[in-house]
Amino acid sequence: MTGLWDVIARSGSSSTKVAAIGECMIEIVRRPDGSCAFGYAGDTLNTSVYLARLGLAPSYVTALGTDPFSDDMMTFWKAEDIGTELVARRPDKLPGLYIVSTDDAGERRFHYWRNDSAARTLFTLPEDAAQLAALARFALIYWSGISLAILREAARERLLETLVRRRAAGGLVAFDTNFRPRLWPDLGAAREVYAAALRQADIVFTSLDDEAPIFGGDEDALIARHEGCGVRETVIKRSPPGCRVVTRDGGIDVAVEAPPVANVVDTTAAGDSFAAAYLAARLKGEDARSAAMSGHRLAGAVVGVRGAILPRESMPGGL
Repeated sequence: MTGLWDVIARSGSSSTKVAAIGECMIEIVRRPDGSCAFGYAGDTLNTSVYLARLGLAPSYVTALGTDPFSDDMMTFWKAEDIGTELVARRPDKLPGLYIVSTDDAGERRFHYWRNDSAARTLFTLPEDAAQLAALARFALIYWSGISLAILREAARERLLETLVRRRAAGGLVAFDTNFRPRLWPDLGAAREVYAAALRQADIVFTSLDDEAPIFGGDEDALIARHEGCGVRETVIKRSPPGCRVVTRDGGIDVAVEAPPVANVVDTTAAGDSFAAAYLAARLKGEDARSAAMSGHRLAGAVVGVRGAILPRESMPGGL
């Protein structure tokens, strides 16, 4: 195990507290026959569900309304053993909503209604200072490019300042690049903010599909950029399915091919579940290759069903 993981693994992975920051939305999945399934999902929320199922102790950091849909979300999270103590409630706001449809190959198409969602007010109000201060008690903070995009500029700056302090005190930050062009006014704005986020990240889950539109360049340029920003462990998701893990602490540079999946139904949450299984495995002391294989196994199960969250009975063993 590298020094990076020693920071939070010493006390045992089963007690590791993770703060996941982001937005959960109302999810409507449109099936090929035209029928719809209703649920709740969002990239960092999906990861939180799988982190909890794999034995960690995640809390979700977001803002919701005081409506029945927001109440249902909280009930769902608690049922999945996700802490809700850092959820801000906004009586004048509602959760965002999206509809997802998939083609015959399992590829997704999304339609969003989220511009005025409660989560976009996260870290904007004076009382949210307590929310930020509470992040100091978490060993690992996890967020994504979507979390980054939905925050208002002042809120984003407050969070980045909090991450600086948390890392200085020994905490770790994991960041999933998850770039969504429609959430940004232009590439220049995205480039500046992503660079700031990378400078405050210890572990980054990324891909060329995410970073090349923002920064340009190939995989070697991506690795050099992360090294320049001080990222200590980079996990590059590749297509065809696989990944490359590069670490600074242990001098690791390894490619890990994903096992084949017989029937891809829906690729929703493939990356979110991969990140959860990877982090959980690393916190248990597993090496990068084993952690990546755990990520691939869980993601392979997730893409075999519709929607972001596997039924509990479908969770693969041995993770």
